[in-house]
Amino acid sequence: MFTMSAFADEISPDPQVQIDILKTCGVRYIEFRSIHKTNVLNLKDQQIDEFKALLDREGMKVSAIGSPIGKVRVDEPFEPHLEKFRRAVHLCKVFKTPNIRIFSYYPPENFDGNWKPYREQVMDRMRKKVEIAEREGIQLFHENEHRIYGDSPERLADLFNTIKSKALKAAFDPANFIFCGYDVMKGWQVCKPHTAHFHIKDWTAGEEHGRIAGQGQGQIPAIIADAIKMGYKGFATLEPHLLGGGPTGGVTGPELFPQAVAAFRAIVEKAGGTCQ
Repeated sequence: MFTMSAFADEISPDPQVQIDILKTCGVRYIEFRSIHKTNVLNLKDQQIDEFKALLDREGMKVSAIGSPIGKVRVDEPFEPHLEKFRRAVHLCKVFKTPNIRIFSYYPPENFDGNWKPYREQVMDRMRKKVEIAEREGIQLFHENEHRIYGDSPERLADLFNTIKSKALKAAFDPANFIFCGYDVMKGWQVCKPHTAHFHIKDWTAGEEHGRIAGQGQGQIPAIIADAIKMGYKGFATLEPHLLGGGPTGGVTGPELFPQAVAAFRAIVEKAGGTCQ
């Protein structure tokens, strides 16, 4: 069973517009990445409190903190970034969600394509966050994002085989494999045993923005059907990028977002699953 959520900042920077559109689509969860063009981890406490009050009034909930944790170079100072991670943990408690989306670090400047000299540093930083997550009862979802250590099927396998913890699972994003030039089905086979979260966007190689789910090369209908067969129960967060995307987020707009929701619902229903 899929519970639908959304990176609502793809709709609008205005949280009220985000909520209004999602409610018309029957989506009751937000993966909280930004409001007012400000990342979730950079919002002031007053802004956090105001957004929480708005969600409560509107009957909306947060599926995960859509943090940028791990989207820094692996050779940058770690402690300031770890403090941001602790902020994300705190926000989990505020919004009553156990889930944080994370990444596994960009390479240094002048990177020659060889991750081997930096692998242990990546793993050490990931372990420290996992240890905190285990203590705090937090679930970390690692996204296979472009250019990070875990963007390839092989390095994802290394990551999950090295850090074996129930607190670290995969947020599977098929479009990112296409964008990076990897075989999406190979990526799915690696991530499948670890997947506890989906990001739903589709892509065609060489294009500058995403496509409606099922209209790109992301093999979303086949992957969703396979997930249903294995008894998947969790969130599917819409992140369509239909008007563009980048390292800090994407744009779909209030007009196109409902189409993305409807397309994904249709894929799930055709595969014999349920989507709430």
